[in-house]
Amino acid sequence: MANNVSLRIMRLRALIEHPRTGHSERAAAERTLERVLNKSRTEYGYGDRTYGARHDRVGRHAGLSRIADMIREDIAHARVMFPAATTSGQVAVNDPIADAPRGISFTVETPHDASIDITIRGVPRDWGWDGADGVETVSAVLGALSGELAEIMNGYNRNGSDIEKRFFGRVRVGSETLEW
Repeated sequence: MANNVSLRIMRLRALIEHPRTGHSERAAAERTLERVLNKSRTEYGYGDRTYGARHDRVGRHAGLSRIADMIREDIAHARVMFPAATTSGQVAVNDPIADAPRGISFTVETPHDASIDITIRGVPRDWGWDGADGVETVSAVLGALSGELAEIMNGYNRNGSDIEKRFFGRVRVGSETLEW
């Protein structure tokens, strides 16, 4: 019996190969498939340069608006992915973006020349924050969601001592930054 990851890969490939799949949906499915396949790979680089797993998807001279569009498409695709069916006795796969409450929305903006911001809006207080001993902290599920969003965003970035970052990114809720 196939495991959850292989089921997800099979579904993505079926979506990509289906003749009635739209161009933007096919492109988002291809990026998601590549992300799933690259989870086990490390970032490639030259010297101390590192390039994100999706860095070459938009081309090296792509503007930030194009990168922000790709990130938006990746997030939208992750939100509507069909969950992998699990049978009894099998561990369910956790997908922080797909599992987030439906009232949550995401905006991807390029407020400055070299930055991309992902803002999470509509986070329910009881889902997104823990209030133990009167101190409010970010919950584990909101932390996992922001980490997954940062992973998608950083997949388009680069870094190294002899090359500048393509952009500075952050994931935030309201005015609070969760990930840099």
